[in-house]
Amino acid sequence: MNTGILLQARCNSKRFPEKVLKKINKKTMLETILLRLSNLKKIKLIVVTTKHKSDNKIVNILKKNKVSFYRGKTKDVLSRFYYASIKYKIKTIIRCNADCPFIDFRLINKMLRKFKKKRYDYLSNILEPSYPSGMHIEIFNFDTLKKINKLAKDISDREHVTPYIYNNPKKFNIYSYKQKIDMSKHRWTVDYPEDLLFTRKVYNKLNYNNNFNTSDVLKILNNNPDLKKINYFLKKNQNLLK
Repeated sequence: MNTGILLQARCNSKRFPEKVLKKINKKTMLETILLRLSNLKKIKLIVVTTKHKSDNKIVNILKKNKVSFYRGKTKDVLSRFYYASIKYKIKTIIRCNADCPFIDFRLINKMLRKFKKKRYDYLSNILEPSYPSGMHIEIFNFDTLKKINKLAKDISDREHVTPYIYNNPKKFNIYSYKQKIDMSKHRWTVDYPEDLLFTRKVYNKLNYNNNFNTSDVLKILNNNPDLKKINYFLKKNQNLLK
């Protein structure tokens, strides 16, 4: 099993501390996402977190659920990904974030098939936004990760893992995965308490079924447009593309 999802998680978020530990119904957001991703077969699931004592709570949840994990430097996320991949012998890395409870495992499978078919260095759906915020997926191979771990020197490049790749397109074989319908106006990530409230209400409408797809969420929003008033006014995080 040399393909792995490296799920990025930590507790000391400046905007919304311990957000991954907040409950969606009876489970933490982290556990909710782990359940979603467990639908993927033949893919190793690894949570990448830090050695900071605040993340002991994350590790306790992972041990309880028998999920693999790696703990590394607090501010150097790139090195965390690199050494986690070495530890678990991962050759194809799928990067996701633990504050994205609507991540669609079916989309991950589609993107992974495209990545492996053409043997790209890097494939993602963030370069030309067409998916909801919170549905962002990046896939790259270990050789690419090894290369950027050596070359990336800027703090921002190391904190956000992949900017060195897409800001140096001549050095890598890159593919931008996009869809015809632009859904980038949708905000399905959790950065603030309002996002969590939105998530809880939508999950309630979904009857807390972890097997839902993107169309199911869109249907709920079409039938309940007031839900978007909860958090859609919030600004998206800064785009790292230069």
